[in-house]
Amino acid sequence: MRTYRAFQVDVFTREKFAGNPAGVILNADGLTDFEMQKIARELNNSETAFVFSPHSDDHDVWVRFFTPTCEVPSCGHATVAAHFVRTLYGGGGIGHIRHKCAAGIMDIDVVASEKGTFVVRMKQAPPTFTSLDIETVRRITSALGVEVDDQDPLCPIEVVSTGHSKVLVGVKDSQVLNALSPNLDLLGKLSSETGVNGYFVFTLRPDDTEYIAEARMFAPAVGIPEDPVTGNGNGPLGAYLVKHGFSGIRDGRFSFQALQGRKIGRPGVVKGSVEIVNGEPRSVIVGEDAVVAFSFDLAI
Repeated sequence: MRTYRAFQVDVFTREKFAGNPAGVILNADGLTDFEMQKIARELNNSETAFVFSPHSDDHDVWVRFFTPTCEVPSCGHATVAAHFVRTLYGGGGIGHIRHKCAAGIMDIDVVASEKGTFVVRMKQAPPTFTSLDIETVRRITSALGVEVDDQDPLCPIEVVSTGHSKVLVGVKDSQVLNALSPNLDLLGKLSSETGVNGYFVFTLRPDDTEYIAEARMFAPAVGIPEDPVTGNGNGPLGAYLVKHGFSGIRDGRFSFQALQGRKIGRPGVVKGSVEIVNGEPRSVIVGEDAVVAFSFDLAI
C-alpha cells in the first residue's frame, strides 16, 4: 500500500470554505493515470493537482490536472493551490519556479507578502483572440440564457486564451449575471463542436473602485457545472479588457481585481496584471491568495 499526502486548498481567498477549492496531491510519483482520475473523482473538486518530480532540466516541478471526468492541460486556481502547498509542505520556497504542465512551461513566482505570509502568481501564455460566427454566438447565448437585451453592447463575444480557451460573454449588470441558469447539456454539446470548454460570463463594474468586473464560469464539458473562481477565466478577461480599450493604458501594466463565486456562496477575488505594448496585451499574470482548508493521508 502506498500513502500520499492530500490537501484541500481554497484559492483566491484567505478564508476557509470560500473561494475555489482544489485538491493537491504532493509527491505524486508512482500514481497511474487511472488512479489520478479516480482520486480526482473522489475528491470531486473542479480540479485536482498532482505534483511530480521534474523529469528534465528545463523545469523545476511537473504538475498534472484532473477534473472529476478528465485530464485538462492547465488550471489557474489549482496551480496556485499546488505551489501554495509545495511552499508550505513540499520543500518549495519564496522565489521563481519553472512549472511544467500539459500546456507548456509556465513561470510561477512565490512572493513574500506584507502580512508576513506569501502569495502565488503565475504568468500565463501570450493571449490569443478568436472571433465566432453569428450563428455560434446565437447558440451560445441561447444555451447560457442570455437575451440580446441582456448583453453589454460594448463587449463583443469572442474566444480568448491565455493557455486555456474561454468564450467571454459580457452582460449588462450583476442582476442579469446572477440570474443566469444555463442549459448545461447544450453548453457541453457546443464545446464538442467549438473545442472551447469554458464559458466565462462577466459584467463590468465601472463605478466600483475595487473590482473591475464580476463573473461566473461554466464548463460542463469537463465535469464542472460552475467553477467558483477561475484564474484561467480572469486571465483572458484582463487581456480582453486591454484589447477592447477598457484599461485606458497604451504602454505599461494594467492591474485589476475581479470578483467571482458570490452566486454559489464561495466568493473570491482574482488579482491580475497585463503587460501592454502599443495598446496590445502581451502577457498576463494572475494569482494571489490561498488557504489550506484541511489535509489527510491518502492510502491506496
